[in-house]
Amino acid sequence: MPKIVAERADVIPSLAEIFREFGFDGASLSTITEKTGLGKGSLYHFFPGGKEEMAAAVLGEIDQWFATQVFEPLRGAEDPRSAIAEMCRSVSEYFRSGRRVCLVGAFALDNVRNKFSDQVRDYFTQWRGALAEALERAGCSPQGSLELAEETVIAVQGALVLARALDEPEVFERNIDRLRQRLLAATD
Repeated sequence: MPKIVAERADVIPSLAEIFREFGFDGASLSTITEKTGLGKGSLYHFFPGGKEEMAAAVLGEIDQWFATQVFEPLRGAEDPRSAIAEMCRSVSEYFRSGRRVCLVGAFALDNVRNKFSDQVRDYFTQWRGALAEALERAGCSPQGSLELAEETVIAVQGALVLARALDEPEVFERNIDRLRQRLLAATD
């Protein structure tokens, strides 16, 4: 029996997990209807643009979460060191300590990269930029801040891949701890 969903926003978390599990191409409409419990009519009511609109909505939701939980706090905190430590905690929580795929990163590597290139690019640009700003406000040089921010985003993404490949989430957690220590040491 099809599931009744009151609002479009109610289905976006389920869609995110479907895209994480199956990828964009592997998430067929039949898979999406099965996993969400929604009929095709309901899905097209909420997402008339089909699967592409579903993925764009998911990426938008991810972007909104990172904007409010990571990017804005890094940019606006009175104490940038605390904001940097909080970023590490938030990132660990979001990626469920390495058990959750970075969907934006997966889309960046997938054949759908061109369909969502602006959203993918913006996510990584915002993260790198917000962290670099916080590092600079905490005392790092402009060049050193940008380099360290870039290395941090690379390390988070790499740790997610390695933790998933080895099925060892603790790899991600160890990496986040090392990153936090390195970022804070760079601002002493």
